[in-house]
Amino acid sequence: MEKFLLKNQCIINQIKFVVSIAVLTVTFLSTSIQLASAIEGNETDRLALLTLKQHLVGANSPEGHRIATRHTQSSRCRHHNPSIGNLSALRVFNLSDNSLQGTIPREFGYLKQLRLLDLSNNDLHGNIPIELNNCSSMQNINLILNSLTGKIPFGSSDYHMKNLTMLTLAANYLSGGIPSSLANLSSLDFLELSRNQLEGNLPNDLSRLSNLKVLVFSRNNLSGTIPSSIYNLSSLTYIDMGSNQLSGEIAPEIGFLFPKLEILYIGGNQFTGKIPRSLANISSLDQLDINSNGFCGPVPENLGKLQNLTLLAIDYNHLGSGKDGDLDFVSSLTNCSGLKLLAIHNNRLGGVLPDSVANLSTQIEILFMGENRISGNIQGIGNLVKLTQLDLGGNLLTGKIPSSIGKLQNLVTFNLSMNHLSGPIPSSIGNLSQLSLLDLNGNNFEGRVPLTLKNCKDMSKLYLSGNELHGDLSNQLIGSFEKLITLNLSHNSFTGVFPSDIVNSKDLVELYVNNNNFIGRIPNQIGDISELRFLHMQGNHFDGNIPLSFGLLRAIESLDLSANNLSNTIPSELQKLPFLLSLNLSFNQLEGEVPREGVFKNTSQFSIIGNQNLCGGIPEIQLPRCSVNQESKNKGSALSTQALLIMILSILIVSILVAVIVVICWRKRSRREPINRPATPLLSVGCSRVSYQELLEATNGFLASNLLGEGAFGTVYKGILHQHKNPIVVKVLNLQNVGAIKSFEVEYEALRKIRHRNLVKVIIMIFTKQALLLLNLSESYVQYTHL
Repeated sequence: MEKFLLKNQCIINQIKFVVSIAVLTVTFLSTSIQLASAIEGNETDRLALLTLKQHLVGANSPEGHRIATRHTQSSRCRHHNPSIGNLSALRVFNLSDNSLQGTIPREFGYLKQLRLLDLSNNDLHGNIPIELNNCSSMQNINLILNSLTGKIPFGSSDYHMKNLTMLTLAANYLSGGIPSSLANLSSLDFLELSRNQLEGNLPNDLSRLSNLKVLVFSRNNLSGTIPSSIYNLSSLTYIDMGSNQLSGEIAPEIGFLFPKLEILYIGGNQFTGKIPRSLANISSLDQLDINSNGFCGPVPENLGKLQNLTLLAIDYNHLGSGKDGDLDFVSSLTNCSGLKLLAIHNNRLGGVLPDSVANLSTQIEILFMGENRISGNIQGIGNLVKLTQLDLGGNLLTGKIPSSIGKLQNLVTFNLSMNHLSGPIPSSIGNLSQLSLLDLNGNNFEGRVPLTLKNCKDMSKLYLSGNELHGDLSNQLIGSFEKLITLNLSHNSFTGVFPSDIVNSKDLVELYVNNNNFIGRIPNQIGDISELRFLHMQGNHFDGNIPLSFGLLRAIESLDLSANNLSNTIPSELQKLPFLLSLNLSFNQLEGEVPREGVFKNTSQFSIIGNQNLCGGIPEIQLPRCSVNQESKNKGSALSTQALLIMILSILIVSILVAVIVVICWRKRSRREPINRPATPLLSVGCSRVSYQELLEATNGFLASNLLGEGAFGTVYKGILHQHKNPIVVKVLNLQNVGAIKSFEVEYEALRKIRHRNLVKVIIMIFTKQALLLLNLSESYVQYTHL
């Protein structure tokens, strides 16, 4: 949630001021010689840095081996190798963000002038050296984001680190309690111990840290109550005790004890009692998070006095009585003009949704009011145009979704589930083009799903179950959601064939379309959705086979196809699905042998009751043995897809081979036979029979004077047959030209069927060994020059 981002940013801002004290920054990515040059070129310092580098990189690594070789070459005349402790003038040491390993050298304790030690965001392990307490000039220690273990060693009375102002040990594996010795760090104003494994009570002695401004120890295992002495730390501006096991009540006068407080996070604990009204006196308060505790009673209606408030999270408590008046505090929050997050969900707040919600800050981005007992209509929400997340689910709201909802064009998540809302889903919802989650489950919505919803291209989770929606979905609506992860259309009255374009949702994990009126076959394309884990299609009117493609659903965990009209055998591929834990095929018309492997091994994981013609399977289901025919049919069904593919490929290959052989043989025969051999017509059209000799005479031996035209595939001549009065046209094909025969066939069919005053009429087609001849007889002579 955004509140945690705000919290982390606050911590980062507190840390930034330390950087300005740097005198010399040692970066690990520099070479050892460059580092030594930055420290007066001293050979001892150079070797000391090489020693440190070898220690942090690891002697067994290639870099560590090179460093060890340099040591051997550079210190043959020395009795010992110098260490980091020899850098007595070092004031700032920064090796953050370098993926360092190993442990923190104890020799750092010799650096009396060291003021800043930053080893954050590495992979250092082991204990924090107690010798660091010797660094009497130290002002800032930052060891956040490592793998350090053991107890916190700082503040022992035997040492003197009076100048330390900032101690950051977050995100490690430190254990034990928060030591009372930290109270000896009298200058400390920033203490960050979050995300460790600390336990026990908060020490009373922390109250001695009178300069402390930032106190963070969230996400540990701390327990007990907040010591009253902690309330003496009046300089605190930032308190984060969230996600521990702290208990008890918050001091009623807290608002008078922390006058400078800006951030208060105590969520995720076991605090009880009422929210102190005195909190309204902390005028500087910016963020208040008390979520996930046991607070009860009314929400103080004077919280509106906190005009700097940007975040208010009181969710997951026992606030309110479920009656009118519980939401009176909302009106006062309209004074908080900078409010960005309001989370009051999962309480007992009752009464009508106040109109004042429409007057909340126009800057508000997150509004969570779900899981309460709020009633009435939704009004005025359209004014909150910067909303990105809106949750009103799990209440008692009635009426329709206002069309003004379309004004919330920044909305990403929208939850109205489990209310008593009715009417159609407004088409203006299609204006929410950034919508990723839409949850309308468990209402009384009716009519069709608006096609404008297709505009929500980023939709990843769509919940419409438990309504009275109807109509078919074959309008490419579902296929437009390519980023869909969860789709729940169950318990409605949808009809028609389930759309096969669901395959466009390649990342779909959950698909629930059960208890509708879908008909036809289950789309085979569903088998191509490889990420699918939950597929529930029961309670419809699907028929035909169970798609064999379901054998490709390698991630499927739960498959329910019960209460349909499915027939034929159970695909054996289902027993090969490695993660399938629940399979329900009951109350269909399935027949044949039940598989024995995979999910079918355990009777608690599958159900096949209500299918009258099944046989075989494991002995525990007590079905009759299968006959030989049934077993063969089952095996045949399992192999049907593969066999069909093989058969089609075989036929295709054989057909191609036969065609090639025929063409080759025909060409060989045509080359062997004499060219000038006269031939009789093989095909005649009409009542005339014409020989090649007659055509030769009609065209004067295909004389050039009879030539009408010449093309890519042949030559056209005119002539006159003795038995006909009208002229004829003869086309002689050039068989040496590839494609001539195909061109001839097309032309012949066209001229034979088409009738037009400007087209010649086909009378005879003659096939000879010399050429293909097209004989045409015109009803009235037409020049052939355009053919």
